[in-house]
Amino acid sequence: MNVNLNECETNSENTVHSTEEQGNATRRRYAERSSLVRQYLQSDLSLHLLEIHQKKVELLKKCCYYIEVLPTFLILRDQNLLALPTSIFQVIDPWKFQRVKKMGRSQTEIHLQLLTHLLEELQRGREELVCYVETCDMVTFLSKWDSIKQRMSDLSKIMNNFISVQVSRRLYTKHRLVSCADIRGSKIPDIRLFLCAKMPVMFDRNESFAHKNWAHLKWSIENQESPHEQFELHFKLVKRGTQAEFGHCGLVTRTTNTCVVQGLLPDRTYEFMIRRAEVYTLVYEVWHDTITLTTKSSQVGAASHSPAG
Repeated sequence: MNVNLNECETNSENTVHSTEEQGNATRRRYAERSSLVRQYLQSDLSLHLLEIHQKKVELLKKCCYYIEVLPTFLILRDQNLLALPTSIFQVIDPWKFQRVKKMGRSQTEIHLQLLTHLLEELQRGREELVCYVETCDMVTFLSKWDSIKQRMSDLSKIMNNFISVQVSRRLYTKHRLVSCADIRGSKIPDIRLFLCAKMPVMFDRNESFAHKNWAHLKWSIENQESPHEQFELHFKLVKRGTQAEFGHCGLVTRTTNTCVVQGLLPDRTYEFMIRRAEVYTLVYEVWHDTITLTTKSSQVGAASHSPAG
């Protein structure tokens, strides 16, 4: 009888030790796996990184998109066999190029929609992983580990796709843009088309202001020089009063980044809008920066001297 009691005690102790070991192993496994998820959330899928990507997508939606054509010039021979440089647009079929521009616009819209969709997937995936590590108990977390691991793998692929989609793409067209007759029997060149983005034009809020009957506007382009670009500054009354004020608006064209608009009405609110002047290769432009300024009242002291327009 004593032997049987000793065996029972030994078996009980072994069972307790085995249960403790299993519990410790389970806790270690939980700690290791939850730590992996937290590290992933703090690095590859950090909130700071997603905020940077969010700003990038918002900026891309404000950009202007153009078709870049390479080569820009061809060397053609005239009847006297003289080699003359000719702009590529002089030999490109205008009707076919319009079709390419429509294709470029469609590709830009799809590109921006895809970026938005991928970013939303990343944000939603992060919320799911945060929910797993912060609200699930140990047993539930471990039971869902295969799903969690697969979700992290899928999110890594989505992030890679999101980054690769931001790279400029070459446009392909099934139709020749140049006919043999246009280049007088010369070899048809390999024309390459690319979709490129230009950063948005934005007002300098600190350097733009209004006086009694004139306003000074300044704008810039982030991280981009534009020495040869032409800009259009549009302005209009926000609230019209008398019949004489109806239709009080205008357009000023500049190649610089500043402009003084003369002939404004005192004590009125104007909306100013800045954009690049439209060019032949423009395919997509949906956003323009605007700023609202109010001119000073004519009853307020003597106005400052009006600068040259």
